[in-house]
Amino acid sequence: MITPMPNTTTSKIARGLVEAQEHYTLTTSRVLTLIVVVNVDDEVDAVLDSVRDASHEHPSRVLVVITGSRDAEPLLNAELRVGGEAGASEIVVMHLFGPLADNAESVVTPLLLPDTPIVVWWPTAAPEGPSKTPIGKLGQRRITYAAAKGDLRRLSSGYAPGNTDMAWGEITQWRGIVASSLDRLPHEPVKRVEISGPSDSLAVDLAAAWMLDRLAVPVKRVVSDAPGEKFTIHSVRFFRETSDIIIDASEEGSVRVNVPGSPESMVALNTRSRAEILSEELRHLDADEAYAHTLRGLAQVDY
Repeated sequence: MITPMPNTTTSKIARGLVEAQEHYTLTTSRVLTLIVVVNVDDEVDAVLDSVRDASHEHPSRVLVVITGSRDAEPLLNAELRVGGEAGASEIVVMHLFGPLADNAESVVTPLLLPDTPIVVWWPTAAPEGPSKTPIGKLGQRRITYAAAKGDLRRLSSGYAPGNTDMAWGEITQWRGIVASSLDRLPHEPVKRVEISGPSDSLAVDLAAAWMLDRLAVPVKRVVSDAPGEKFTIHSVRFFRETSDIIIDASEEGSVRVNVPGSPESMVALNTRSRAEILSEELRHLDADEAYAHTLRGLAQVDY
């Protein structure tokens, strides 16, 4: 159910949430508050779909902040979404105009759930230093999508404990395949690594930096184009003394793992949806040390 609340206030929104809990049997405990920050020109419906899908694993109070024209008169329009429109969560969509657009933290603060973690998500363009922004300071976890802006260096320059990026979650399953492949016999030290993928893929850049940090060997990042909807990382080759390991996304929906001395194997692997990545990030609310170390290695990757 969607309840429009034009020209409203945070106190009226809070009362609407209490009434929704009383009349729409919202008895599931909310495990966190998720603040979603988008612009009026973004695909808001797609963002809401991702939030709704992720809510089945993480029932939350979701506060969606949509910044409109800063030249307009101060105005707060809201929608309260519950039931099928919100999945297992309760969603408040707020359109901020005028001075309110630059003071979103003052709008969301009265609506935060008490004694629960707070996560801030920028599904499109994010600020340079998420942890330094007023709304970013509210969150224990801050999720960005740097690929939306195409800026790689600002991830490391603006890093603070609790930061993460959607591109990092995109390669979680792939990292598991890599670790499993390197555990197979024969065990030989890796001399160097070569990884290929599209030039504009931040996930490939992070994968290269992750391997450099974990293996402490040179890693070369190669640009490659592939027809069809293949996984974002096209191939990776581990050069060793007598036997190389090759992991190749040669077919849609799977990767081929070739380890000398073992039968060639095919492993299912698809590009993860935004909802799947968001769900994973919401499982871990502490600082991600592996991600921090990966950012440290970005500057050392050979392009």
